[in-house]
Amino acid sequence: MSRRVAPVALLAGALLLAGCGSGDDSAADLSVSGAYMPQPVSDSMAAGFLTVTNSGGTEDELTSVTSDIGEVTAHETVDSAMREAKDLKVPAHGTLVFRSGANHLMFEKLKRKPRQGEKVTVQLHFAESGTVTVEIPVKSATYSPKTGH
Repeated sequence: MSRRVAPVALLAGALLLAGCGSGDDSAADLSVSGAYMPQPVSDSMAAGFLTVTNSGGTEDELTSVTSDIGEVTAHETVDSAMREAKDLKVPAHGTLVFRSGANHLMFEKLKRKPRQGEKVTVQLHFAESGTVTVEIPVKSATYSPKTGH
């Protein structure tokens, strides 16, 4: 009987180890793309746009945004009105899109006015994934990406 138990125990152990070593599809797996900031026309305010992609199997939540350039808040547009968003969901196997006329990052009380060609560093703080640092390139004031974001 010990001959039958040993192969079963080895198989169970191998499956357990394989599960530990493989990518955990249940965790959020975030990446950021398409980031840009149109060169601000105001000395005190600017907007930022980007896409957060979650290729993992668990939803995450953007809880805050920080930057050394000034105060940053996430805003959403609801019924044509802009309002600060406290928590924005990043669905499992989905995206959170910040684009002109919709969700966006609002920079206020700027310490300096970003110029085209520079990069602005922001930290995106997520409930599950921690902090993701993003370098946002400053584009022309009239920049509009081909993807529509």
